[in-house]
Amino acid sequence: MAHESALNLPWMVATVTSFDSAEGKPWSELDDSALVAEAAAGRREAFDVIVERHRRAVYQVCYRFVHNHEDASDLAQDAFVRAWRGLRNFRGQSALSTWLYRIAVNVCLNRVTAKTPLTEPIESTEHFEDVRIEGAQRAMIREERAVAVRKAIAHLPKKQRATLILRTYHDMSHQQIADVLGSSVGAVKANFFHALANLKKILGSEP
Repeated sequence: MAHESALNLPWMVATVTSFDSAEGKPWSELDDSALVAEAAAGRREAFDVIVERHRRAVYQVCYRFVHNHEDASDLAQDAFVRAWRGLRNFRGQSALSTWLYRIAVNVCLNRVTAKTPLTEPIESTEHFEDVRIEGAQRAMIREERAVAVRKAIAHLPKKQRATLILRTYHDMSHQQIADVLGSSVGAVKANFFHALANLKKILGSEP
């Protein structure tokens, strides 16, 4: 199954070990701003390090939108491809991680709809074999509730969905979310409030 450690971008090299950066240091020792400058100048080895450094965080954001490892990996790869193509437009007004989050969220919002499957196939039920019936029933109820919540989140308006995911699953502050979404803190707070209200309404209307 695909996962965050299996991102295969078209130009990626197997291992980055050269000392050819402008600062004469190994690529892995450069900070993000130096890597961006090198990558913007066409040094793909520098961007490989950026991918290596941030791929887990980007993947995890994508996973929260689709709840499927293969789709999340595809979305994360798409986000990094877009980042590479748009790197010259990065002005450093926010952290590189914030910029990558913004790209990933936009990729997810553009690709994910309420029709996207929100559950992964059950590959094994062996873990139920040694569990008492009562325990298994409780586990099933919890899983059904989790599925219901994921489906409800998928039906939220885009900005509300993104705000809820970043706030709840990634523990971002209102300011961090505002930076990612390119909005104000007030708008983020409003979106989060409305997201919770709508989520409660959706879940409350289920049979």
